[in-house]
Amino acid sequence: MRILMLSQFFPPLSGGIERHVQSLSQALVQRGHDVSVATLLHKDLPECEIVAGVRIYRVRGTMQRIGSLFTTDRQHTPPFPDPEITLALRKIIEKERPEIVHGHDWMVRSFLPLKRWSRAKLVRTLHDCELACAQMRFMFKDVQLCEGPGLGKCIACAAHHYGTVKGLVTLISNQGMRQFEMNFVDAFIPVSRAVAEANQFDLRQPTVHILSNFVPDDVTEEAEQVSPNGHLPAPGFILQVGDLVPDKGINVLLQAYSHLQTPPPLVLIGRKLAESPRALPQGAVLIENLPHALVMEAWKRCLFGTVASTCLDASPTVTLEAMASGRAVIGSRLGGITDQIADRETGLLVEPGSAPELETAMAQLIMDNKLRERLGRAARERVKEFQASNIVARLEQIYGNLIHDNH
Repeated sequence: MRILMLSQFFPPLSGGIERHVQSLSQALVQRGHDVSVATLLHKDLPECEIVAGVRIYRVRGTMQRIGSLFTTDRQHTPPFPDPEITLALRKIIEKERPEIVHGHDWMVRSFLPLKRWSRAKLVRTLHDCELACAQMRFMFKDVQLCEGPGLGKCIACAAHHYGTVKGLVTLISNQGMRQFEMNFVDAFIPVSRAVAEANQFDLRQPTVHILSNFVPDDVTEEAEQVSPNGHLPAPGFILQVGDLVPDKGINVLLQAYSHLQTPPPLVLIGRKLAESPRALPQGAVLIENLPHALVMEAWKRCLFGTVASTCLDASPTVTLEAMASGRAVIGSRLGGITDQIADRETGLLVEPGSAPELETAMAQLIMDNKLRERLGRAARERVKEFQASNIVARLEQIYGNLIHDNH
């Protein structure tokens, strides 16, 4: 099959979705498919290159030329068709002639005007709540889980997140484009049941397929190819991987950790951003800009992991990486984490935002070696359901059914 992926960001730009698109593209190439990726052009990156058999095209959008729209170096695609991106995609499609176009974020909306002309089937993975929520994460004013959309509260929330004018434009555009996606997308793939429900899908619809993020069949290979070179502490620490932001539960985690009696070190691997805590408690250490191979080495070295998210974490790959490394994980009871962890069987679940519950669970795993080892063994078995050989094969079946229906 000829497949074109659409993703606003792609490695070397880091992030969960970016790594997912890269891993999926490479896995499909290894299974004999012809895969290309269209993504946004960022400074110092080539416009075209081939990496691991995947052809990568980087394009510039009209919105990127208006620097005042963005507050960070990451210039996102808008929630409506960007004219320059649409024109660039037309040229790529003329060259690649994809049978499947697979979108992973709002960049897919710049393809919608080309859908009928391209004659390709359109697949849309939903990594967040973007069809129902203008700021995508279902967090009301960035501080608490939203109980559901409403005109007044959505206007207030979008204005809080983006600013008044930008927020209103984003909200109106997103709501309007939802219907276009519903009309043009041939298959929706929410990455968890929670994401499907947040985006207001009826799971009985034949066009909706829940398909989780995945990990390689053997995640230990990458870790074995590197030497830590002093980047990582000695084995026996608690580990959380992800940006140091409230959404990922960093404040709750640090509060819980600071109340533990003589705990092992807490290692945090991720980016420190403007909203990150200014100071860490004694025993906690931050490691930034760590290659993924060393992250996998860290999972092998840790006692257990935490995924203390307070947002609707869609399908965190870090949970699967910990489980594949044979490590128990304490996760928040929300979002896609509940699809991954079976409480008391393959890990522990706690109420999101509850520092006392998280502290109790951490203390239990620190003290109870047998429990920690039992959960780790069960997690390694459970994660086989989330390995590439299973998930990518299911995706191939979705692709194949769509192409077959086209003939």
